[in-house]
Amino acid sequence: MKISVRQVSHPDAVRTFDTETLRGQFLIPSLFEADEIALTYSHIDRLVVGGATPVAGPLTLESSKEIGSDTFLKRRELGVVNVGGAGRVVVDGTAFDLAPRDGLYVAMGSADVRFESADAANPAKFYLVSAPAHARHETMKISLEQARKVTLGDIAQSNDRTIYQMIHPEVCRSCQLVLGMTVLKPNNMWNTMPCHTHDRRSEVYLYFDLPQDGRVFHFMGEPTETRHMVIANEQAVLSPGWSIHSGVGTSNYTFIWAMAGDNQDFTDMDMVPMTELR
Repeated sequence: MKISVRQVSHPDAVRTFDTETLRGQFLIPSLFEADEIALTYSHIDRLVVGGATPVAGPLTLESSKEIGSDTFLKRRELGVVNVGGAGRVVVDGTAFDLAPRDGLYVAMGSADVRFESADAANPAKFYLVSAPAHARHETMKISLEQARKVTLGDIAQSNDRTIYQMIHPEVCRSCQLVLGMTVLKPNNMWNTMPCHTHDRRSEVYLYFDLPQDGRVFHFMGEPTETRHMVIANEQAVLSPGWSIHSGVGTSNYTFIWAMAGDNQDFTDMDMVPMTELR
């Protein structure tokens, strides 16, 4: 297992960032490496974001100096979504088979977490998001059929999409982690616009289901000081609470959003009128 660390960037500083610095602070360019658990520890709400890609054999989630406890989930909870081939997550001896796009909530205090692929030729890619936790809830598998389904947008605005709320108070109890998947329909490219901020929660986006030459233009920054990053398939973006988080792709795509912070209210957003964007 390997882990990198990202510090918090003040919005006044971000106004001065060039492209390389912006990407270095907020883009996670590589999450899925064969036979590796690759993690990024962000001091934005102390989220840990990464991927586990077992090929030759199982991978075990271990702790590290950055986590500060003898087991990874001693005071953390974990959200897992499989964006690759079929796989399995074993939590303290209980196996959960995850088909593509299945999710799993792993409770605080789980000591032994292992990741396996059903077929090395088509390995599972487990996307991982972890947040600090204060109580233990039930470890639970969540399929898209079990998720809370919300349909938003329309073809006229190129944002006809379905939101699957997976780790959500109406589906799966958690301490602060909220996670879901948004699927854009063909010929739709905007994930959300008009955009919003939510200063009480940070967020992270994983973009996937893009062709090799496809890209998403992810807009971030203060509403009157916007910046953008060009995102390739299976890359993630950290989004602090003061930043907008909106994107448009060269084709339709899927993304996983995860949030942590003061509350779990999905609708707690500060909308930004189009006339205020700069």
